[in-house]
Amino acid sequence: MSLKTIFQQFFPSGSPTFTEADLPPGSQVGKVFIVTGANSGIGKELTKFLYGTGATIYLAGRSEERISKAIAEIESTAHSTSTKGILKSLHGLDLSDLRTVKPVFEKFAAQEKELHRIWNNAAMGCVPGSSTPQGLEAHMGANAVGPFLFTSLLVPLLRAGAKNSGQPSRIIWTGSVQIEMNSPPGGVDFERLNGGKTITQYVDYAASKCGNLFLAHEAAARWGDQDIISVCQNPGNLYTGIYSGENWLFVIFLRKFVLYDAKYGAYTMMFSGFSDKITQAQNGCYSWPWGVIKPNSREDIYKAIDQGKAKQFWEWCEEKVQPFM
Repeated sequence: MSLKTIFQQFFPSGSPTFTEADLPPGSQVGKVFIVTGANSGIGKELTKFLYGTGATIYLAGRSEERISKAIAEIESTAHSTSTKGILKSLHGLDLSDLRTVKPVFEKFAAQEKELHRIWNNAAMGCVPGSSTPQGLEAHMGANAVGPFLFTSLLVPLLRAGAKNSGQPSRIIWTGSVQIEMNSPPGGVDFERLNGGKTITQYVDYAASKCGNLFLAHEAAARWGDQDIISVCQNPGNLYTGIYSGENWLFVIFLRKFVLYDAKYGAYTMMFSGFSDKITQAQNGCYSWPWGVIKPNSREDIYKAIDQGKAKQFWEWCEEKVQPFM
């Protein structure tokens, strides 16, 4: 880790490398996308950009009411869009509770036979003492294990989407600069994986995001030959609802000096989902804000990957989700 690389991610130089201008109206007609956590923040901004492409976009999350409100807002503010997509609610998905995942997958699979992109965008920040209904540390459960289960169930549809479109499908996992700043040595403390409760919010959050980096690496190795590309991206430091519980003076300071509008995170996610700079040769790569292929700056994390820790983390996730497949 270096202060320079953290600074570069906090304050990216240059303009976004992939924007709505790179997704012409109607360019994604016939494609099917899922965005988790799409009713607010970065996910909603991404969905706004995707709407004009003509794709069918499933907004996945817990609350039917909030998703319906987001859909109405996006549809009402897109009058200037010449081509409109199809927005659908995929409610009931609580990634912190593995029991909810398969029923939502089945709801999706009853409507679609192909999937072309999934953005695992939803994330939680949890207070000390938090755990999931399955007894997992809350961040690791909601931010890594839950998305792993949902994505694993969707792989046959991603495979079908790639086959029938003639283009690789993509899985976009979400990392964070917190990986560099706060994750433990090697990125994930394996001795704590079955510990059950949040101890230090920022450390445990960062470890869950490193878990996503591990999952992106392993997904590329395991599913790459099925024409599926996997990317982990740091969307940037953005003002979203995750700061709702913070001190208001602190939030004012962050918004003025540190945080960017959520749409910039959507630019990073669009780059990760569509840029032709990401091919099979870059499968498993990491993306910095606002659309730059560049490794995470923690060398110890890549050393851990070389030592088989990403494989170990994948297998631990498989063990935890097996009863819910």
